[in-house]
Amino acid sequence: MPHDSLVALFESSCRSFASLPALTSFGTTLSFRQWNNLSLRFARYLQDLGLTRGMRLAIMMPNLLQYPVVVVGALRAGLSVINVNPLFTPRELAQELADSRPDVIVILENFAHVLSRISPAQQPRHIILSRIGDLLPFPKRWLIHCQLRLHRKVPPYQLAKTLPLREALHSTPPSPSPIKLKPEDTAFLQYTGGTTGTPKAAMLSHGNVLANVEQCRLWLTCKDWPKPIRPGAEKLITALPLYHIFALTANLWVGLAIGMHNHLIADPKDANALIRVLKRSRFTCITGVNTLFDHLLITPGFEQVDFSQLRLTLAGGMPTRRMVADRWQQVTGCPVVEGYGLTEASPVVTLNPLDIEAFTGSIGVPLPGTDCRIRDNEHWLPAEQRGELCIRGPQVMQGYWNRPDESRAIFTEDGWLRTGDIARMDAEGFFYIIDRKKDMIIVSGFNVYPREIEEVVAEHPGVRECAAVGLPDPRTGETVKIYVVKSDPGLTEAELSAWCRERLTAYKRPRYIEFCQTLPKSAVGKVLRHRLRRSNSPKP
Repeated sequence: MPHDSLVALFESSCRSFASLPALTSFGTTLSFRQWNNLSLRFARYLQDLGLTRGMRLAIMMPNLLQYPVVVVGALRAGLSVINVNPLFTPRELAQELADSRPDVIVILENFAHVLSRISPAQQPRHIILSRIGDLLPFPKRWLIHCQLRLHRKVPPYQLAKTLPLREALHSTPPSPSPIKLKPEDTAFLQYTGGTTGTPKAAMLSHGNVLANVEQCRLWLTCKDWPKPIRPGAEKLITALPLYHIFALTANLWVGLAIGMHNHLIADPKDANALIRVLKRSRFTCITGVNTLFDHLLITPGFEQVDFSQLRLTLAGGMPTRRMVADRWQQVTGCPVVEGYGLTEASPVVTLNPLDIEAFTGSIGVPLPGTDCRIRDNEHWLPAEQRGELCIRGPQVMQGYWNRPDESRAIFTEDGWLRTGDIARMDAEGFFYIIDRKKDMIIVSGFNVYPREIEEVVAEHPGVRECAAVGLPDPRTGETVKIYVVKSDPGLTEAELSAWCRERLTAYKRPRYIEFCQTLPKSAVGKVLRHRLRRSNSPKP
């Protein structure tokens, strides 16, 4: 690899593309030179707070200009970054903070009320507060803040002591003490449920992410493709959240490595606002999941977007439905190129060729330097046989944070990562995902873990036992259904739904609740979820 760390990659790109636009949000653009300067200021600010190499920073915000500045600044200061879902409930946030123990958190003011509901003893030592308009010019910054207050988009909160991010970025000199980072240094603690159930943090080193960036860069810019990605010439739509590993690598790091102009979308659920950005930007690349593509296709006005410059539509995170992919190509003229990855692999493992003429249904072939094989228990399987997909390569994580037993369990004795996905390889070396080995549910590309849902529901005093399963959903890929055995005959579906709303992020909440007398179990008392999935269809 040409670089020793993500910071070295960033500095190289900033030299190569200094005057080009790097990031745009709410109509304001930062060049690579400006991004570099702001990240230097933030790195110095962190060092002035007494934070040193190896400490940890949590970041809890959507796609705003501040996000890339904070992430790069933290890495420059020698810190590891913990991405936190800004939609977390207090329970979920407390769980992640207790596990990762960050020394500082950078949080958007809109979500500060969630942090304020956590015991001060569980809060990080330093709390840096950001506002949506921190990097926007006056009067736009002032107008946005007034509008948020007027519409009560910033819930009240009480935190003992906070530090303003805007002040840190504008009053601190851009002169941090240089930190010599190594490929084995941890860059991210990226939370996932992995293949063993409960959420845990994959330790992704600088070398892991760098390797994946270089693999993707080589693939995307290959001159053999009819329309290779052109360094310094592409406009990339980033509607997927950067706190998710897909966008973190594919949009942020691959984007900066190739000198892409990243258009950051803070709220992709607002399809009308997203379409306005698409119309203005004359974008050339977009990443997404099935849910996003489907949502755009059914939104009036999307067909009026100018797609003449679109060169690449990259899909991942969840299976793409053929009907959606075919409709996307019909409207945009650009086929959906699907790939496959997982957090434990930084995340990209396979990609389809960029010269496909239509959606293939395959997840493609392994990236350069990546090995993929199909395994059945202790035996490797030939082409067309179904088994667990196992991988190895330089992008594979170092292990799980503070979980040595689970780290050992996910690897085979000869060093292959068990993905937990059932797959097959055809005679030409293309891979296809058949099903998931575990019971993990994927909602709009996000992992949902039945055990977590069950633990929350089981805490209700009216619940005796319960089991969560995933059901097919045409919009989100899957949705959550919970089967409940009551201990209180008066318990209602509305009451249980309200209970879940207080304790679970929206995509984790059960859409369907069914009360039953018993749950099917094995001879040793294990709930048989596969029987529940087969027994009923969702209510209309």
